[in-house]
Amino acid sequence: MMPLTNRLYAEFIGTAWLVLGGCGSAVLAAAFPQLGIGFAGVAFAFGLTVLTMVAALGPVSGGHFNPAVTVGVFLRGRCAAVDVVPYWIAQMAGAIAAAATVLFFKTGTAVRLDAVMRSAFAAEFLFTFALVYVVLNVATAKSTAGNSYFGLAIGFTVLAGAFAVGDVSGGAFNPAVAVGAMTMGMLPWAKLWLYLVAELIAGAAAAVVFRAINPEEIEPSVVPSGRRK
Repeated sequence: MMPLTNRLYAEFIGTAWLVLGGCGSAVLAAAFPQLGIGFAGVAFAFGLTVLTMVAALGPVSGGHFNPAVTVGVFLRGRCAAVDVVPYWIAQMAGAIAAAATVLFFKTGTAVRLDAVMRSAFAAEFLFTFALVYVVLNVATAKSTAGNSYFGLAIGFTVLAGAFAVGDVSGGAFNPAVAVGAMTMGMLPWAKLWLYLVAELIAGAAAAVVFRAINPEEIEPSVVPSGRRK
């Protein structure tokens, strides 16, 4: 098991890369339409940043890069309680650092999405649930231990969600991404609660469903995050 400091560095870097690549591409798409990035390009940027960082840093920290994933992994039984808040802090710090970097570039102003509350809540809940549920199944389950595709599965889940509901809620599926997007002016701060509540509840729900469907995965003791059997 990696020391906590190493795992927190990994969570900071991975989350920062996700926000820098995903939200940064959205800013570029709005500022320079001649580049042809477009909505599809932004969706692929989000999916690919998740894929690359999970593949690179998953063995170090578990590759959460998302407070909702940390909640799900904790309730599933593969993250120590003492790691949850430090992981959240590292993830939020990475998101804010990435957002500040994009603002420093001053490449333009992203399109602001002030989503309809009911629709955005449903979209963020459903697709965050899907994301966390996929993470639990491909990255923490005994039956898939040692697989080489978990990064692809997680990245493509984000990609599918971005295509499906990106224009409904912004397709954050991640409280850290939501905070990063708000720092850049892409989402309104007044609706921060919506993203936090929907996504964290979804992460918890995914863990409950995972444990109900896979009772053989329930373990008597918690294995610290960043360690897979």
